[in-house]
Amino acid sequence: MADSLTHGRVLKIALPIVISNATVPILGAVDTGVVGQMGLAAPIGAVGIGAVILSGLYWLFGFLRMGTAGLTAQAQGAGQTGEVSAMLSRSLMVGIAAGLAIMALQIPLFWGAFQLSPASAEVESLARDYMAIRVFSAPAAIALFGITGWLIALERTRAVLVMQLWMNGLNIALDLVFVLHLNWGVEGVALATFIAEWTGLGLGLWLCRDAFQTPAWKDWPRVFDRVRLRRMALVNSDILLRSVLLQAAFISFLFFGADFGDITLAANQILLQFLHITAYALDGFAFAAEALVGQALGARNRSRLRRSAYLTSFWGVIVTVFLSVSFALFGPQVIDIMTTAPEVQAEARSYLSYMIVAPVLGVGAYMLDGIFIGATRTRDMRNMMAISFAIYCAALTMLMPAFGNHGLWMSLLVLFVARAVTLGLRYPALEAEAA
Repeated sequence: MADSLTHGRVLKIALPIVISNATVPILGAVDTGVVGQMGLAAPIGAVGIGAVILSGLYWLFGFLRMGTAGLTAQAQGAGQTGEVSAMLSRSLMVGIAAGLAIMALQIPLFWGAFQLSPASAEVESLARDYMAIRVFSAPAAIALFGITGWLIALERTRAVLVMQLWMNGLNIALDLVFVLHLNWGVEGVALATFIAEWTGLGLGLWLCRDAFQTPAWKDWPRVFDRVRLRRMALVNSDILLRSVLLQAAFISFLFFGADFGDITLAANQILLQFLHITAYALDGFAFAAEALVGQALGARNRSRLRRSAYLTSFWGVIVTVFLSVSFALFGPQVIDIMTTAPEVQAEARSYLSYMIVAPVLGVGAYMLDGIFIGATRTRDMRNMMAISFAIYCAALTMLMPAFGNHGLWMSLLVLFVARAVTLGLRYPALEAEAA
């Protein structure tokens, strides 16, 4: 792979991910829309809550994508082609094992989920029907995290785009056939996703076929090497703990927002979509950082690592400035599209200024996450997230009593800045490791 690091190379990695992410909300809208044609409220709620529960369970294994990306990129940078193939085998085995565990434990897991998020008897019954089908694609869904991370590490993000377009396109087509033409309802939506995920895994394996054309992928002494497995476990556990803390911050944001009434809660939910757009847009450049920084660290090339961090962050900043300007110019119209309730529209507009500054204040955290994942400095990520979470809690304690929901939004922005500052302070140690 060429050592030249250019803006074109960064964009070649990043843009397919940005396009891929743009298909995600479209699929969610179609899932909701097709069951909405049934003319009943319960199926919409069932698909919504069922998808949230399963996504939450699968999210626990999201570390597999990040850990696989960092470790594979470093092996690639170090010229360890055998280890690159072995990493794919390890990530597939972890993903399939995790999926089988969820299948085996589905009864207590689903029971616990409905205890935490109770629903009406009708919605719960339909949601269970939905999850009873979709849970059997858990091994495929989680193994795909590993495949995605592996492909990103090798800068093969066009393959990730092909995989995402196939799965989401097939899912949408099957939604229309199963629900609108065959009237299979909630079960039809679940079956469409089940088929899309398993065929997506098959396509993903085909896209990785070069790894299986060498004997290294089944070099079992290497694949099950205790030292490498231990490093993979440590990296993944650090990322999991960091992600749990980050998720806890967003969940607490939603819970505290509910205390300000239904109108404010609805406004907050709408404004969070602006943050989702920001995350989708920045993912591509953070993923580029994972690949390029990981390869530079594997090659022990400090100047290449610094240039990788600079180029990817440069484009991250460009994107966030564009988003901030777009939110300032078109934010009110976007709010009006998302809700027709005048009181919610007015409430959301009163907090729109936070969305305008959020991309710029958050870009440091997003990009440094990608840089540190590529370097597998996951202990730093875990520890700095713990410090940032404590700062966020302190901000909530001070700002919410004084400023209400404004204080809640201020605290979330404080979290973004704290994550960027704390990781930024650890960046020199990351560069020193490459030297």
